[in-house]
Amino acid sequence: MAGQLDLLTEDEHYITGRPVATVFHNPQNLFSILRVKVTATNSGYDGKEIVVTGYFPPLEGEDTYKFQGSLVEHPKYGTQFKASVFTKDLPDTETGLIHYLSSDLFPGIGQKTAQSVVRALGNETISLILNDPSSLDSVPKLSDERKETLVSVLQENMGLERIMIALNKWGFGPQLAMRIYQTYREETISALQTNPYRLIGEIEGVGFQRADELGARLGITGDHKDRVKAAVLHLLNMAALSEGHVYVEAEALLPEAKRLLEASQPHKIGFEAISQAIVELGEESKIAVEQQRCYLPSLYFSEIGIASKVVSLLEDDSHSDAFPQSEIRKTLGGIEERLGVTYAKTQVEAIELALHSSLMILTGGPGTGKTTVIRGLVELYGELHGLSLEPKDYAKKEEAFPIVLAAPTGRAAKRMSESTELPAMTIHRLLGFNGMEREEETERELEGRLFIIDEVSMVDTWLAHQLMKAIPDGAQVIFVGDQDQLPPVGPGQVLKDLLSSGKVPAVELTDIYRQSSGSSIIELAHRVKKGAVTDDLGRKTSDRSFIKAGTPQIPEAVEKVLKSAISKGQSIHDIQVLAPMYKGPAGIDNLNKLIQGIVNPAKEGRKETVFGDITYRIGDKVLQLVNQPESNVFNGDIGEVVAIIKANETVDKKEMIVVSFDGLEVTYERKDLSQLTLAYCISIHKSQGSEFGTVIMPVVRTYRRMLRRNLLYTGLTRAKNFLILIGEPDVFREGIARADDLSRLTTLRERVSGTEEPSADGVARDGREQTTSAQAAQKASPDADVSGKTDSEPPAIEKSETPPSLTAANHQAVDPLIGMSNVTPYDFMDGR
Repeated sequence: MAGQLDLLTEDEHYITGRPVATVFHNPQNLFSILRVKVTATNSGYDGKEIVVTGYFPPLEGEDTYKFQGSLVEHPKYGTQFKASVFTKDLPDTETGLIHYLSSDLFPGIGQKTAQSVVRALGNETISLILNDPSSLDSVPKLSDERKETLVSVLQENMGLERIMIALNKWGFGPQLAMRIYQTYREETISALQTNPYRLIGEIEGVGFQRADELGARLGITGDHKDRVKAAVLHLLNMAALSEGHVYVEAEALLPEAKRLLEASQPHKIGFEAISQAIVELGEESKIAVEQQRCYLPSLYFSEIGIASKVVSLLEDDSHSDAFPQSEIRKTLGGIEERLGVTYAKTQVEAIELALHSSLMILTGGPGTGKTTVIRGLVELYGELHGLSLEPKDYAKKEEAFPIVLAAPTGRAAKRMSESTELPAMTIHRLLGFNGMEREEETERELEGRLFIIDEVSMVDTWLAHQLMKAIPDGAQVIFVGDQDQLPPVGPGQVLKDLLSSGKVPAVELTDIYRQSSGSSIIELAHRVKKGAVTDDLGRKTSDRSFIKAGTPQIPEAVEKVLKSAISKGQSIHDIQVLAPMYKGPAGIDNLNKLIQGIVNPAKEGRKETVFGDITYRIGDKVLQLVNQPESNVFNGDIGEVVAIIKANETVDKKEMIVVSFDGLEVTYERKDLSQLTLAYCISIHKSQGSEFGTVIMPVVRTYRRMLRRNLLYTGLTRAKNFLILIGEPDVFREGIARADDLSRLTTLRERVSGTEEPSADGVARDGREQTTSAQAAQKASPDADVSGKTDSEPPAIEKSETPPSLTAANHQAVDPLIGMSNVTPYDFMDGR
């Protein structure tokens, strides 16, 4: 029997056969669907052909392969073989090996050379060469050039199989294994054997636990420095991505790292090893450490960059007396008459402050007139500066439009454009992002004189930095947002920090204007914002109601409300169900399937396609999950499936779905469908920046751990005309009573206000006590050794003379050790 480069055990199922057709192949991740003619199997399958799915490169039809895996039943296509590993059948006789090595696959290797190689190495020739290329040195008169040919061709053709087998043995599934291979290629095995923990930062889907399992297999255990460093970096990444923190205090990081390391492997870890790892990571520029705060470098320098730009803008007073108040008031009066509006006193103050500031924040809750102020400001700015507000006038002259409007999401940008009748776009599109950039690699200067950015509460630290550094000198910047909404999905809380710094000019609008007679949604929103909900919560009004129901009754209640709304003429595209969780009977996944069955059920003649657990049909409401700037669609955009094109209907045999986003049609190949999901019910986070005619929002005890004031406030303020709450009033009240107790750790406020320098007694200007890592270790464990006995001690970091407060004079030369006065590497070790 032919040999294989695998180590299958007798009880593992396999199918051996020759590929007769490739049904589907994704060149990006190599997922393939093959039809295979079966020549041997131990799976019990008795058919002549079978569909095999897995992650493979294009396989040659004339070769025979062995697929390891299991039989599965596809609900639509029947029995298939799901392969986790594949191997190519190789010759293992002298004649077969000579024939193979002298084939056209090996240029310059004739039959005589092949014969010499096989006679020298025997029937294990191929395995010997792959495992140890120097084995060819034993072949007489074999030139270095031919040795290189034999090794390179075998590695190219067999390397993927061997690597996939090794990764499979190490516990990686086929999809993840293929992602690893595509990153490291032929260096995969050596790269991971050298440092398996590099997977954490370089391969999506690999966390510390998985990398540590591989580390243990490779003998990396206990307090090995690579392992400890990986734990520290993992915790900082998780703090940023899961909790929104920009930094972690050393006092918290040390015991957390200790817990993580000891939970993953049964070895006691001393604080000294963790402290040393922090020092070395700082020396390697893999983390930044400032006053016992540990940052990811990208977040550390993003905060400094934002603060630098903010300080620069604040010190630019060139706009402070640009126009006299009399001229502003006179011109604004004409705008009021033309637009048919009357600005309140605080709105006029906001417009005047914006005109006279290089940086200003406009904030306020729903219905307080933020959009009205933006429209008035744009009109006034144009008239006072003698600027046309017709984009086509600038297009003719090939000049940039002077007023730039942007928002974090496509729907928020669209609302901005509709209210101002000017072009607006997402921040990502404004910056020219294509989704592939690394934060530190993007450099672009924007053109414009007035920048108005809406929904800034959604902007995280990374994106704010990219935006701020792209704004040209001399420009005016207006940030607009509601700080009481949910913080960004990413790390930081830029709007909240800038407001709390007390340095940025700001106007908060509090009077409610968008409240027609009898409307109560905005009134409820403002009560929720203050943490006050009266006993009339369950009272039905013309635009709001609260239907009592427990978790098991939520699906039935949602169905009744939905059918009632549709029967009264409302479109499913104007109705949005919002929920905070995905799982369970009241979760997003279940409610999406329920609503799809109501408004867009399976029907004869209606095209549909299945991707994972989701069935898509023409007419379905879908949500974009990731930014796709090249198609001008972004995370949070909602569209409708307008076409499903089957593979047999296209020339290149690829199935496609076409989605319309407000008239913009985007085509998705099957491999891209992970970017979409059903949108009949979406998360409250995903709804930020959007408004819907009718919002249906379940609030039940199942959600309790996630319910907080800002979450509920954000959800109910998405409703424009009708709000239907379904659930338990007591749970709603409990959620309102819970202010956001998940405070984010950031230092942007201190950097802008200049209150970050610790005083001599170890207390920061904001009153917080400073601790060293050694002190932190002692607090975390009274038994920790802080004697300071080390074999060698690194030199102290020189004291930085850089002032802690950024100014226009120093912000271009900020020392990266800012705030490190009186701090040395010894502070991060278990000693004094």
